[in-house]
Amino acid sequence: MKAALKLWLDQDGKAFGDGPYELLKRIEATGSLQKAAAQMEMSYSKAWKLMREIEQRLGFPLLDRRVGGQSGGGSQITPRAKELMLCYGKFRKEAKEAIERIYQKQFVSLSKSQERRRT
Repeated sequence: MKAALKLWLDQDGKAFGDGPYELLKRIEATGSLQKAAAQMEMSYSKAWKLMREIEQRLGFPLLDRRVGGQSGGGSQITPRAKELMLCYGKFRKEAKEAIERIYQKQFVSLSKSQERRRT
C-alpha cells in the first residue's frame, strides 16, 4: 500500500496541474504545441483549448505563438510560464515528500502488522 496524491492550482476552478505541466515541458522541448500534444496522445485542438483556458484563469500568457509560414510556426513558453513550471515542480516534489512522511508516520503500525502476517 502507498499514498497517492493529485495536486493542482485552483483559480476559480482548476487552473494548473500535472497534465498542463507535462504539456508545457514538452512544448519547451519541441518548440511546438502540435508535437507536444501528439507526444501526449492529445489532439492539437484540445491542447490549444487547454492552454487558452489556463491562460484565461491565470491571467497571463503561457505561450508565445508563431503562425506558420515559410519557416513554419511554433510555440515557445513565456518567461512567466517557465517560472510557473519551476514553482509547480518544486511544490509538487515537496508535497509528495511531505505526504510520504505523513503516510509513514500514520500507517507505520498497519505496515508492521502486514509484515507480521506475511512471516
